[in-house]
Amino acid sequence: MSSAKQMGRGQYRNEYIAALAATSSLVASVACAGWSSPALPVLRGPNSPIPITPDEGSWVVSLLSIGSLFGPIICGLFVDRYGRKPVLLISAVPLVAGWLFIVFAESVGMLYTARLLHGIGYGLAYSLTPIYLGEISSNAVRGSTAVLVTVMAKLAFLFEYSVGPYVGFRALAWISLALPVGFVVLFFWMPETPYYLLARGNKKAAADSLRWLRRSSTIDEELGRMEKLVLESKQKGNPLKQLLLTSSNKKSLVIILLLSFGMQLTGINAILGYSQTIFSRLALPLTAAELSIVLALVQLGSVMLPTFLVDRAGRRPLLLASTAGSFIGLAVCAVYFTLDETTTDVLSPEPGAAHGWIPFVGVLLFIISFAIGLATVPFAILGEVFPKHIKAAANSVFAVITSAVVFSVVKLFQVISDGAGTYVSFWIFTGCTAMTGVLIYLIIPETKGQSFERIQEIMMRRGRSNETGRECGSGAKGRPLLC
Repeated sequence: MSSAKQMGRGQYRNEYIAALAATSSLVASVACAGWSSPALPVLRGPNSPIPITPDEGSWVVSLLSIGSLFGPIICGLFVDRYGRKPVLLISAVPLVAGWLFIVFAESVGMLYTARLLHGIGYGLAYSLTPIYLGEISSNAVRGSTAVLVTVMAKLAFLFEYSVGPYVGFRALAWISLALPVGFVVLFFWMPETPYYLLARGNKKAAADSLRWLRRSSTIDEELGRMEKLVLESKQKGNPLKQLLLTSSNKKSLVIILLLSFGMQLTGINAILGYSQTIFSRLALPLTAAELSIVLALVQLGSVMLPTFLVDRAGRRPLLLASTAGSFIGLAVCAVYFTLDETTTDVLSPEPGAAHGWIPFVGVLLFIISFAIGLATVPFAILGEVFPKHIKAAANSVFAVITSAVVFSVVKLFQVISDGAGTYVSFWIFTGCTAMTGVLIYLIIPETKGQSFERIQEIMMRRGRSNETGRECGSGAKGRPLLC
């Protein structure tokens, strides 16, 4: 085989290696979110190491989101000063501390502290990883590397769901502690991003980093484009001010806020965080723990699909298909729980009745549909629609908003389910998902295959609507999208 063909086959190898190492931070941090599903039944069980009430359990789940509010703030303060790599490595510190608190916990207060620490690491990892991936990836693989964010997150859920029910409460914390340690060992050897190094005036280090990432010595043209972007970024002033006041950036901000709200108002974090509690209500041959493992396996397999599709099918088609499927899955669950909780003569009371599978299949449909678009594509778009100099600020805003919405959804899910019924929560999720689908259709642009420079031209374009429709992807009947 010729050297050209060999290079073509392995051209992006180092980019994927760096992306996998960086996204292992998400395995470490998202495991903290998955931990609550197997941990809550133990903590609320008869032999609990730390007995808790249902309300305390909801705080154990939701405090992760409160802690994660601080991650983006830390990211915004330090990522442009000290670099993407060092700050991402530091995200492992609160994760390790949190697991140690759980190992030695003797009170609910220690669990609360652990969850807040976990949240800080979680927020840091989710704020920084898309920045790192966006700045190391070439145009051809930028979408698929960004999708790794969600693939690795689902791997973390599978890990916690599979291990948690079969080991002791404190043993699970010790085992989970290995995840942030493993991330540090892997990521320590990866390069800093060329964009950051150029911003710090270190052109030689930037060239070395880019040369390793691209596996090529002919990087002068791309390095020149990067230098131009960095220079333009420095001339544009305060990133947060630019984010909030510049017309094109405000449009991009609308896009990421829609995606943030749309992702979380489906109820995904509530369903995953309380999965064993929800499944314990179903009289099925499989236990709640086994159903959760099936759920984790399905969602891991599902999120791998966009890795291959996002740079082929495009962002908008995946988002729209994802929203439609999520709506149907949630509606099935809402109807089932409505009949189950408000009627006595519609569903059979016999244990193991066939209709017991209906809500589980509905949840699986929701998980699969969510995974192919809503769970993955927003991170690809987030890495594309903002100029380099405000990317960190944009990621911080995205993460803060997401954390606030996640806290509200996860905390209120328990409150609403206990007070009004689980079916009310599912109807709320269903309605929000329907609204999200409509807004995605009207607002989200197509960025597939576009360079960063071209995407910025598209976002700034105020030309004729038909030309805008062609550039950004138009809706039915040629209606232009916001772009």
